[in-house]
Amino acid sequence: MCGFVGAFDLNSGGKPLAEGLRDELRVHVLEMSKRIRHRGPDWSGVYTGENAILSHERLSIVDPLSGKQPLVSDDGKIILAANGEIYNHKKIREAIGDKYHFRTGSDCEVIIPLYKECIQNGFDFSSMIEKLSGIFAFALYDSERDVYLVARDEIGVIPLYQGWDKNGHYYVASELKALEGECVTIEEFPNGCYLWSGEKNSSPVKWYYRDWESYEAVKNNQCAADKKGRVINPEVIEKVRNGLESAVKAQLMSDVPYGVLLSGGLDSSIIAAITQKYSKKRIESDSKESAWWPQLHSFAVGLEGSPDLVAAKKAADYIGTVHHEVHFTIQEALDALPDVIYHIETYDITTVRASTPMYLLARVIKSMGIKMVLSGEGSDELFGGYLYFHKAPNAEEFHEELVRKMSKLHLYDCLRANKSLMAWGVEGRVPFLDKDFIDIAMRLNPEDKMNIILLSDGSEKNGGTHQRMEKWILRKAFEDMLPEDICWRQKEQFSDGVGYNWIDTLKRITEEKVSDAEFARRENRFPVNPPKTKEEYYYREIYSRLFPSDSAAKCVPHEAGVACSTAKALEWDAAWKNMDEPSGRAINGVHNDSYK
Repeated sequence: MCGFVGAFDLNSGGKPLAEGLRDELRVHVLEMSKRIRHRGPDWSGVYTGENAILSHERLSIVDPLSGKQPLVSDDGKIILAANGEIYNHKKIREAIGDKYHFRTGSDCEVIIPLYKECIQNGFDFSSMIEKLSGIFAFALYDSERDVYLVARDEIGVIPLYQGWDKNGHYYVASELKALEGECVTIEEFPNGCYLWSGEKNSSPVKWYYRDWESYEAVKNNQCAADKKGRVINPEVIEKVRNGLESAVKAQLMSDVPYGVLLSGGLDSSIIAAITQKYSKKRIESDSKESAWWPQLHSFAVGLEGSPDLVAAKKAADYIGTVHHEVHFTIQEALDALPDVIYHIETYDITTVRASTPMYLLARVIKSMGIKMVLSGEGSDELFGGYLYFHKAPNAEEFHEELVRKMSKLHLYDCLRANKSLMAWGVEGRVPFLDKDFIDIAMRLNPEDKMNIILLSDGSEKNGGTHQRMEKWILRKAFEDMLPEDICWRQKEQFSDGVGYNWIDTLKRITEEKVSDAEFARRENRFPVNPPKTKEEYYYREIYSRLFPSDSAAKCVPHEAGVACSTAKALEWDAAWKNMDEPSGRAINGVHNDSYK
């Protein structure tokens, strides 16, 4: 995983850029690129052409010796700057055969011959990008045609921003900070989209479509359990297990030391257990050779005595990882807040709360020589793991909320996981968000994910309803790989699990630091997305010092919710109407006591 800055349309207005100005702009792009060097501390590269400049900061995970970027095609006409991992690059290479001469072992180089093939066969960029299995954002420049192609992965695991300066030059960058102060307009480049400059008035086009976006497409799919909660189709559960194991195995592609994040919750524990299963062999050799780093290291973070640390130790002992506990103090976390907000580029309360421990953890991971970690992000969005899903009124509402949550992952969990880790040059991989596994999980019948099952005919006379633990089908799929009390541990949101006192302190301190008078004038101080709470106001003050433009403020999501819900789900419970609290503890009657 890396970072890049691309500048295009240098000859805007039809006038060639003067040579001296091009040199100046090249230096300027390099300065912009330097702001994101934390994403790629291993190597820097730059390409300068007649109408484009591409600068790249590399974090070498695959092919450290020859995979320098920007990558150049075998004929020297196509230049590529990419950030991410293409997990199926070996299969793509085999399919391409001798039609293209690969110059490196980089997994990202396969994008170039796929582009060539696409140009020859009718410019179907959606089909081209669909062939990629991985997490990615890239900018490709075709110097022969003087056109560029920009694209981002389906979920938005990899960040990407776009902007325009006063001269009409178009920029893309891996982080907002590279564009702030340079562009008069800055936007997030939409996930699951591409932009092709070969069309007049080009703008991002969606390439990622799935049938499961509609409830009608999944409502009649086979269920794993009957109305009484008894497993009647075990093959459905087996498909979940096989799909996730395949995703984890594919994502162990690495030429550098890697580890796992282990909070002790269900999701990270499953990823750690599967990783341990395959960690003894080198995936690049089709598991025929011993792994270069055969001992798997796991990492947990929390306040002394936090729920996550206790559970993570138990899971690690069972799985057999070399486990590391990272303790932080509240003061250390508070001191880190400005740096955290600078790196994650958001003032969203949920994200700031959860990113701070992750940021502190990443620093320790980097110090131990680990350059890549696998984590459990995405599971709650796929299976309805957040506690508020217990209040979903029916399967249709449940599924539609999942679709909404999946569409917003790039604004929250993916942003946090990527930027908190990459602040220290550590790559995060997210097997739950593997493209094929997403299809498996989202095509499950929503009845199998519901936290309420009907007993008998569903009437109160015949038993009514029964509460079932969130993500039960995922727990069932992996119950033989984990300790029982880990497999069936209730959901703890990361910012809660690291220690409840962390959030409680943030609320108290921000209440003290932001006066009533300041908060009353919040709409004058922040006309774009006025803060809804004093905690958000406090983060917004820090953010505005680092990113003062209105464009930067608009790049941050601003939506009411409870326990990480979308605004729409607030309709599920009348008591939530005036709530705006992301902690899982906000869901009374569900947190901690649902399953006694």
